[in-house]
Amino acid sequence: MADVDSRVGKTYATHEILQWMAEVHAPHDEALDLAFTAPLRTSLPAIQLGPSEGKLLALLVRLTSAKKVVEVGTLAGYSGLWIARALPESGKLYTIDHSEEACRVARSSFEAGGVSERVRIVHADGPAGLEAIAAEGPFDVMFVDADKARYDVYGRWAAQNLRPGGLLIGDNAFFFGNLLEPNNAAAHAMRGFHADMARFFDSVCIPTPDGMAVGILRDSVAVPLD
Repeated sequence: MADVDSRVGKTYATHEILQWMAEVHAPHDEALDLAFTAPLRTSLPAIQLGPSEGKLLALLVRLTSAKKVVEVGTLAGYSGLWIARALPESGKLYTIDHSEEACRVARSSFEAGGVSERVRIVHADGPAGLEAIAAEGPFDVMFVDADKARYDVYGRWAAQNLRPGGLLIGDNAFFFGNLLEPNNAAAHAMRGFHADMARFFDSVCIPTPDGMAVGILRDSVAVPLD
């Protein structure tokens, strides 16, 4: 159930409640903790998913019986570690990041987590990285957590390269509260991402702290190439 206040945005999630929930439902082992705390030891920004969002990502990958997953935005490998562990041994995660340091740190995270064989790290700018792996498709799941000004580009690529019934997941779907700003180019791109998701996918936006959009690609949809 929900009340009037919660339906219009009030949250009952305090820091203490969120921490307790993460400890109960999404506990860290040593490898996850290493990846999560990597920004404390490197120059990488501390903008990774929270533990509950990471566990949600893993559950969504398992629910789709995914074998091939694309991630745009590797960072320290925290979200990728959740994804890779949710794949079967024969599965593959293709994770893309433009930062050489991010790729290096993520490689250590995947090694610590015992999933290196399931992960291909692509050191490239987002669209170039997607072009480099396109021939490996169609893919089962795509997770986007990268530069917000190109979410529309990534969402359109997903519609063209996921299998029918494949899953698109986009983090920061509320764009830090700036989604509806009329003169913000990145907000415009994010709104385009939402519009295309609603057009080509059966979709919903889960009200995580900054929103997580989730969509299932429709079976009979013609996606324009431009």
